[in-house]
Amino acid sequence: MSRATIAIVTSNDPRYLDPELPVITQALRAVGVSADVVSWDDEVDWAAYMLVVVRSPWDYFDRVAEFCEWVASVEQVSRIVNPADVIRWNSHKGYLIELGAKGVPIVPTRLIPGESVDVDAQLAECPWDEVVVKPAVDGGARETLRARRDSDEARLHAETLSRRGDVIVQPFVPGIVDGERSLVFFGGAFSHAVLKVPAAGDYRVQYFHGGTELDHAPRPRRLGRSPEPDGARGDRAGPLPAGLAGATGPVRRGRPGRARGPARLKCGLA
Repeated sequence: MSRATIAIVTSNDPRYLDPELPVITQALRAVGVSADVVSWDDEVDWAAYMLVVVRSPWDYFDRVAEFCEWVASVEQVSRIVNPADVIRWNSHKGYLIELGAKGVPIVPTRLIPGESVDVDAQLAECPWDEVVVKPAVDGGARETLRARRDSDEARLHAETLSRRGDVIVQPFVPGIVDGERSLVFFGGAFSHAVLKVPAAGDYRVQYFHGGTELDHAPRPRRLGRSPEPDGARGDRAGPLPAGLAGATGPVRRGRPGRARGPARLKCGLA
């Protein structure tokens, strides 16, 4: 492997290929920046890189403890984006509940703790007729279920997931069928936006579920806030608000996503 300035971090798992990696490395070379594409679990001297960018290590959902240990170890020898405590905090979808408690508009979210003995009762307490049930540590809608809250399907799915970890329950947001709008920020400054549109008859926007990605021009009023929950503006990085599971590092890049309406579906900082 050559000595490069930047490491673009992905995974070796063939289930989670990142089709945009060649575009990223080509764009970097065009401005004179060398980059290596490296899997996070490769044997690598991370200290050899000036910057380590966590791009698409999409198998971390299955190995989250190992992944968070790796992030912390890299931060000891190089600069990693985003900081380790931010990535760790953002790896569990419980961050949405914390953001909501801080006044950030989110889709209503309930957490069913893993190994709960009353999963059925906790699910029944959710005040929505149609729900989305998914693992708290996951991505790509891999194990996401849309169902009636009182259905056997929803109950069995929640019980199965809870044996492996925490479970997230949210109301189904009908606007998602029109697409998820992802706004990308670097250092608090807006860069670009993407509209992710699900396939006809589906609600999942990821390309491996048949979704497509389109250029998107957000309304100017959508750009008044950066993805930092404290609303940091301008071209600087902003801190997360105090008390969010120890996630105090500056947010260098973020990708809040929403369907129609102001509530965030997610806020990707990993």
